[in-house]
Amino acid sequence: MQWDPFTTLQRALWIGGGQWAGKSTVAGILAEQYGLTHYHYDYHDARGHQDRRTARQLRRGETPTEPDAESMRIRSTVEQAVDQALKIFVERFEYVQDDLRALVSPHPIIVDGWGLRPELVAPLTSSTQRMVVMVPTEEFRQYQLRQLPRAGALQRNVSDPQLAQQNRIARDRLIAEDAVRNARRLNIRVIEVDGSRAAQAVASLVAEHFREFLP
Repeated sequence: MQWDPFTTLQRALWIGGGQWAGKSTVAGILAEQYGLTHYHYDYHDARGHQDRRTARQLRRGETPTEPDAESMRIRSTVEQAVDQALKIFVERFEYVQDDLRALVSPHPIIVDGWGLRPELVAPLTSSTQRMVVMVPTEEFRQYQLRQLPRAGALQRNVSDPQLAQQNRIARDRLIAEDAVRNARRLNIRVIEVDGSRAAQAVASLVAEHFREFLP
């Protein structure tokens, strides 16, 4: 049995969903209000998961490969990019599990990130009520793309930055739709974020869903 003395994976609270829905903001608010330990998927993924992927490739005798922006954003179809992302989520979720098994905390743990797919989390958790899926409406997605510099920034290391951005947005939309379908199939709560509520109000909505698991 893999080491997980505090059954972290079963008892964690999970926020998955689509890009730019405010998942990390909500998780941070709840962490502060309820004294939770916050595991931020995007930070850990950028900080260490690619290094672990490289190490795994070397152990297999493979040549380490870096993500190729031109291939992902320009030469691939949107559907191919979605398939590739979903496959990568499966591999990286193994790293998330390793991180959480080693995370010893006297406080409940809240985990957020778009790579936390409902079909990956559901088999681990003690209850599907421990997860919510947050997705932006199309109008709010477009608002975030206009207002958030990191959301609307063009990728310059490609031959056609405008096309790359267009394909990325289409890919993210399809990935969010896939998360919603799987969440509903697994009886996991879906929260559509349309911008009409402030972040604190959305956090309160999520807290109400998690109420039996919060301190």
